Amino acid sequence: MSVRVRYGPSPTGEPHVGNIRTALFDWLLARRFGGQFIVRIEDTDQSRAVEGTEQLILDALTWLGLDWDEGPDVGGPFGPYRQSERLPLYVEAADRLIAEGKAYRCVCSSERLDALRKSQQQAKQPPGYDRRCRELGLPGDEPHVVRLAMPLDGDTVVNDYLRGDVFFQNALLDDHVLLKRDGFPTYHLASVVDDHHMQITHVIRGDEWLSSAPRHVQTYAVLGWDEPIWVHLPIIRGPDKGKLSKRHGATSVREYADKGFLPEALLNFLALLGWSRDETTTIMSRDEIVESFDLDGLGLASAMFDIERLSEMNARYIRDLDPADFLARGKPHLELRLGHSVENDALDRLLTIAPAIQERVKLMPEFADYTDFFFNDGPLDYANDALMGKAYKNKPWMALESVEASLQTLRSVAESGWTAEALEAALRDLATERGEKPGALFTPIRVAATGKRIAPPLFDTLETLGQARTLERLNAAAERLARPDD
Repeated sequence: MSVRVRYGPSPTGEPHVGNIRTALFDWLLARRFGGQFIVRIEDTDQSRAVEGTEQLILDALTWLGLDWDEGPDVGGPFGPYRQSERLPLYVEAADRLIAEGKAYRCVCSSERLDALRKSQQQAKQPPGYDRRCRELGLPGDEPHVVRLAMPLDGDTVVNDYLRGDVFFQNALLDDHVLLKRDGFPTYHLASVVDDHHMQITHVIRGDEWLSSAPRHVQTYAVLGWDEPIWVHLPIIRGPDKGKLSKRHGATSVREYADKGFLPEALLNFLALLGWSRDETTTIMSRDEIVESFDLDGLGLASAMFDIERLSEMNARYIRDLDPADFLARGKPHLELRLGHSVENDALDRLLTIAPAIQERVKLMPEFADYTDFFFNDGPLDYANDALMGKAYKNKPWMALESVEASLQTLRSVAESGWTAEALEAALRDLATERGEKPGALFTPIRVAATGKRIAPPLFDTLETLGQARTLERLNAAAERLARPDD
């Protein structure tokens, strides 16, 4: 079988991790078996459509690297790929079913249907249409919807890939709407018609659609079409086992990008929400996931979305980046912090220290925290208390002596020998000579050089900063300690 799968988002908002996981599994199945991944914009509910969200959906897929073979922007042999542009197909299917006595026109008003629902609730009956118009054979000369004439007895069987045969009593299923009064189809009709005409082989979706699946099975049956393979994915839950929501970190893909998650980390994480290659493997490249993916790796247990686990996975991916790639990805965050652009040549001088910074960064905006001081030509912003640290707390004269001693030592280091190893040896010798703990001596140097208490490794930082700028900043620190803190 040639695999053809589709991702059918509605342009009502930005895609969040729940529906983008479905897109990922579609894409993986297509890429694993040399098939086609189709993007189809399901915009038949015009009242809920939000301008600009279609592009946001496509941008999210692009950011994750989920390329598509057919879609609204690239076309394809089964277009158009927006449902609002395919209305004649749905009308044709509905008219055919009416002519064959398998569907019917219904003119019941919304007021009558509301009253029917209320009476059913009061009588504790299952909600559903009472089929009042089913046998009337109404003409199409007044506003109406089109309903499918569902079987009245027996069972409808949904053969789900993960669950096997799932049985639904037809007596509990009402005659659902196929075509609305405005001429637009419901999902129940549009998805079936489009999946058939686009030759979709597998329908992967959340298990919230399982209860609707018998409607779709019956629609395929009355139209005489073969069903696709149904795959209903278990729900994603938060760590508290509740339904996934924003409080668990469920948000749009764009927000994850803005927060500094890498696309390859998010893709790896999402792939493991309901699928696994084996019991132990967690970190996999995109290619490794594609090579391993199949539907048998999907499980029935609800997947757990843990934002802390995602953050740790993201940190792992950041550590594994090539240093030059790490700097390139961090550059936009640094420029945002500085408020001006940074030349690539200037950024390249961080190549040596980049691996040490990568060890500390979990989210890419933190890149600026560890690098902005390298590009600051003015005075750094810190307080004398930070310079003194715990060892010299409330003793600025002692901190001043320490800084001046460090200055003298660092001035004696030849510019040609200004390396992390030489700087560490010289300053540790100074600490021993002064009878001080190295940490006490190093704190004022770190804060003076970076303006921060937490920074990249001190000696790598000093080497990268260079002798002239290091001495300049230590001089500024000595001047601050010689006067009251502002």
